[in-house]
Amino acid sequence: MGPFARALQLAAEQHAAVSVEQLRRCGVSWRMRCTAVANGRLLMVEPTVAVVAGSADTWYRRLQVGLLALGPDAWVSHEAAAALLEFDRALAEPLHFTVPRGRHPTLGNGVVHTTAAVGHLDVIRINGFRCSSATRAILDLAYLRIPRYRLAAAIDSAVRDQLTALPVLQRRLAELRGPGRYGVRTLDRLLPDSGGETPLERRFLRILRRNRLPRPTTQRRVIGPNGFVARVDFHYEQFGIVVEVTGRKGHASDYERQRDAQRRNELLDLGLKVFEYTRGDVEDRPGWVATTIAERLTAAGWTPLSSA
Repeated sequence: MGPFARALQLAAEQHAAVSVEQLRRCGVSWRMRCTAVANGRLLMVEPTVAVVAGSADTWYRRLQVGLLALGPDAWVSHEAAAALLEFDRALAEPLHFTVPRGRHPTLGNGVVHTTAAVGHLDVIRINGFRCSSATRAILDLAYLRIPRYRLAAAIDSAVRDQLTALPVLQRRLAELRGPGRYGVRTLDRLLPDSGGETPLERRFLRILRRNRLPRPTTQRRVIGPNGFVARVDFHYEQFGIVVEVTGRKGHASDYERQRDAQRRNELLDLGLKVFEYTRGDVEDRPGWVATTIAERLTAAGWTPLSSA
């Protein structure tokens, strides 16, 4: 295999992008590269990065170009990391990258951040890309001061998908907290009620916290003797209680009612007590929700001392 064929093979593994340094390592000389550009086989999109001419200008290709242009110590961060991690309400554009403090790189397509605070778990690999971890991406999104509802959605989806956890987020926030660190106060307000799948579930968690009620496990997969039964909104495993909140409006279809009944019956067969609260309950009478949850937990053996 000749030098250019090796370079094309490498580019195929990198979303059709290849750096000048990689071309050199494949044996492609400066003159060969210039000829390939002149003949329309390669297109220089950054001073040190080329793409295969005719290849699709995808989001992944642009990420790859950015990382190749910035060097091996760069990573995808902020909004782009949130999109790569598939956070809810994430925006794929603009592209964001981060490099260690002390470097001053330039990039034609993207925003480049620098940082001196990089923990050993702050950078991971996702789909072959160096990328901020879910924990670090959330802290960086807060620093960007994105709208609060989008930050809440990012936190909730990361916790729900087990990409991070509330204690991990709180610990890393404490480590990075300091003067001029934007978003800290917003995170302080959002983190305690994180982990639900919807804004309605976040409101339910807020009701529990404000009334000093124990926090359940969120988005718990319930497994029975024959395998998976259901993923429930909230599970008090110690007390054998499942709580669901529903935002459904109007009447459910026959199929939905049948599915919900079967699901509830299977949970009851496992010895679980299942309680449901509607959007109206959570939004319009939070005091009643708190009172009934406390009564049901107390009947199952909970006391305020046991929740500490």
